[in-house]
Amino acid sequence: MTAVRYRAVLTGATGGIGRAMALRLGPLCEALLLVARDAAALTALAREIGATGGRAQAVPADLTTRAGREAVLRAATETRGGIDLLVNNAGVGDFAWLADQDDATLERIVQLNVLAPMQLTRRLLPLMLSQAAARIVNVGSIFGYLGYPGHTSYCASKFALRGFSEALRRELADGPVQVTYFAPRATRTTMNGAAMCALNAELGVAMDTPEAVAAALVVLLEKPAHERPLGMPERLFAWLNQIAPWLVDRALRRQLPVIRRHAHDTTPKTISQGVHS
Repeated sequence: MTAVRYRAVLTGATGGIGRAMALRLGPLCEALLLVARDAAALTALAREIGATGGRAQAVPADLTTRAGREAVLRAATETRGGIDLLVNNAGVGDFAWLADQDDATLERIVQLNVLAPMQLTRRLLPLMLSQAAARIVNVGSIFGYLGYPGHTSYCASKFALRGFSEALRRELADGPVQVTYFAPRATRTTMNGAAMCALNAELGVAMDTPEAVAAALVVLLEKPAHERPLGMPERLFAWLNQIAPWLVDRALRRQLPVIRRHAHDTTPKTISQGVHS
């Protein structure tokens, strides 16, 4: 295990992947700011990490609000030594046909998946630029490479997050801050409800555990990369989609009736919150 001691901000810390990341990062951090909306869950998680020797602080905040983002900035500014790792992990999704989604759902997805990480990163960037070395990890999805039916708004948000990561990485290329787009594949979290799990089972799509994703994040921190998509054949499909999208079109066209059937089994409609595809 790496001996590096981070001073980190982790958003979406109480979700399936976020909680697993927090527990893996805790022993590696001099300070770990846990960010999510549920204050009670955050406090319990911070205590759990503290019981194992980690140093974690609960920072209750709704990142879609200015007040929430400012709360994170205050906590980061007060962290001794400043922060040198930001993991933008908070996310939301909705498995449904676009025609079945309302404006509020679309706005929530874009606000939390795209605008919130951009706005939070902008606030924290001066602190990170003052470090000898620092890392920003934007937790996206394999759907940031691959448009998938039933996830049009979610895919759009993750494509945007990947573009943000790429542009920011190049913008900061001559400084101390590295930027990585980290892309889990299907993961067993509450975000992937019964309909999505049933679809994956019918199509033979593997689903990782949150713990496996968290372990992959730690490996990424030890061996940095510009982008890190997880899983096969998902990485192959993502690559193929860049060079021969018509082949992916044909494959997904054959699956469309199955995907549509499961997407329409998600009623009553509720927007899922967590991470990731």
